[in-house]
Amino acid sequence: MKLATKVTELLDIEFPIIMAPMFLVSNEPMMKSAMDSGIMGCFPSLNYRHEGEFEKVLDNLNDYKKKNNVSGNYGVNLIVQKTNPLFVKHLQACVDKKVPFYITSLGSPAEVIEKAHTYGAKVFCDVTNVEHAQKCFDLGCDGFIAVGQGAGGHAGPYPLQLLVPTLKKHFPGMPVVSAGGVASGEGIASMLALGAEGVSIGTRYIACPEAGVNDAYKNAIVDSKMKDIVMTDKISGTPCTIINTPYAKKIGYKQNWLEKQLSTNKRTKKYFKLLIQFRGMQKLEKSIKPAGYDTLWCAGQSVEMIDEIMPIKQITEKLMTETFDTLARLRKFAVKEAAVA
Repeated sequence: MKLATKVTELLDIEFPIIMAPMFLVSNEPMMKSAMDSGIMGCFPSLNYRHEGEFEKVLDNLNDYKKKNNVSGNYGVNLIVQKTNPLFVKHLQACVDKKVPFYITSLGSPAEVIEKAHTYGAKVFCDVTNVEHAQKCFDLGCDGFIAVGQGAGGHAGPYPLQLLVPTLKKHFPGMPVVSAGGVASGEGIASMLALGAEGVSIGTRYIACPEAGVNDAYKNAIVDSKMKDIVMTDKISGTPCTIINTPYAKKIGYKQNWLEKQLSTNKRTKKYFKLLIQFRGMQKLEKSIKPAGYDTLWCAGQSVEMIDEIMPIKQITEKLMTETFDTLARLRKFAVKEAAVA
């Protein structure tokens, strides 16, 4: 099924869904399934931190794309803040392998935009407000990922019903992809109605066989409701949404007084944030591995809409069908209203 927007044209995909990059979840099989399904699969470069493995994944994805008749595409999410020790190395690998698409998060995307544009790659930037969007726009980004309330991971403070139209108002013509709270075709149609040209969906794709996380995590996605999603800054120092498990309650959701001071002090914040992120990464890894017994799991409020574990292709086909059904239903409603008038 095809649905043409600025995003599908720019990213060379058939349907305006980006499978959101999910830390420790997104993997090579998921990217290949996304490409087969006609959407954009995106993964964080930090999911591959051992020597040579990131480059190998890029080679495998480029080879898969070249040899198979895929209708989708793939991209890489780069954490561009100074606390990412692998940023320079991973960016250079992306440029060397000519990665077609980038999503930047948590910092200035200047270097990514400059290098990606040397060979025609596109760069979309995570933004949560107009001020950050303006900085990215001035640097020449190709689009925005509007991260709003309800998103998994680092959620934004504003509802997408306000954030998307606001970005369209201030930056007419700039492609906007909504991110947060969507796990159905009805949700996709609603974002398109707001002016978004695409939708980033993450949590729905955790509950799939291709994801390498343990079954407990996948089942928690299916069993949880939106009331079970809470915000914590204990994992990375930046507010992040997780499932409110007993383990999450045990470690708490807020940094203590000393942690806050170390996170904001000019002399200590860089190194302390590195420490916090390293410890958080270790906790998350223990929780998602097959033998993991901790239960620290990132997820968005869209868990409310997820009822079963399904293959990526089946999830995507269902989302497409629901989207077209919703758009058709709305068109019929408009015709009825016109007839009444």
